[in-house]
Amino acid sequence: MKLGVHCSNLSWPGGAEALGPTLAAVARTADAGGVTTLTLMDHYFQMEILGGPPEPMLEGYTSLGFVAGQTSRLELGLLVTGVTYRHPGLLAKIVTTLDVLSGGRAMFGIGAAWYEREHRGLGVPYPPTRERFERLEETLQIVKQAWNGGGSFEGRHYRLEELTLVPQPVRPGGPRVMIGGSGERKTLRLVARYGDACNLFGVAPEEVQHKLDVLRRHCDEVGRDYDEIAKTVIASRTRPLDDLDGWLASIEKVAALGVEQVWAVPDPSDPVGWTEQMTEHVVPRLAEIG
Repeated sequence: MKLGVHCSNLSWPGGAEALGPTLAAVARTADAGGVTTLTLMDHYFQMEILGGPPEPMLEGYTSLGFVAGQTSRLELGLLVTGVTYRHPGLLAKIVTTLDVLSGGRAMFGIGAAWYEREHRGLGVPYPPTRERFERLEETLQIVKQAWNGGGSFEGRHYRLEELTLVPQPVRPGGPRVMIGGSGERKTLRLVARYGDACNLFGVAPEEVQHKLDVLRRHCDEVGRDYDEIAKTVIASRTRPLDDLDGWLASIEKVAALGVEQVWAVPDPSDPVGWTEQMTEHVVPRLAEIG
């Protein structure tokens, strides 16, 4: 089992001046300690469940570029990019740039977006749900095409006359594509068709099993090998260090279902110390699972 560190709550000690040094220290500690992937959120405003707009939120891809310069091994991505935030041609260029400058370490996480308040707050169009999922599918098609020869694209929502990316990503075919969310009719269908990985919420075995059964059915319908898709979960509402044995027992249960990577969120009161503890006490034990 692999560990990802997800920096979603940035209400860290020291305020704005300390955010850069603290994020760098978290990333370097994770990089040296066997963490596989480091991710941030892709939001304009902090989510209301974590305090809302008064709390800090960094622009995602700028932050990943900063982290890339602090590390040498970590896979880097957003969990996950909102499809409404950037035009897909520009998004493909941004992710490719991150991949090239990090030496092939970019991960492309993508989802349909959901936080209406931040869109309205900054004047960004927020289409209805159906249209957002249509745009998500076209964006997946555009990015895949951009990383496999380019050309032109004509869709319902996007028209690209010259889909050219030079340089191309370091990894042939581009970074791995992770589609976030657990929606059974649309999201998991898109995972089956376009994804290299899925990302499910929580670690309740019965819920994870149900979602994976749905994904398997979608794979059968589109002729995709279910085993090609990496299964991951985000345990954002659990604190591993509070009850490590209990937490690991829950992870063992989902590992038995085929899950191979779990994300945990640093303690905002001491994110660097939390990361140190996770690399010392959790990473070695996770490596024994699965």
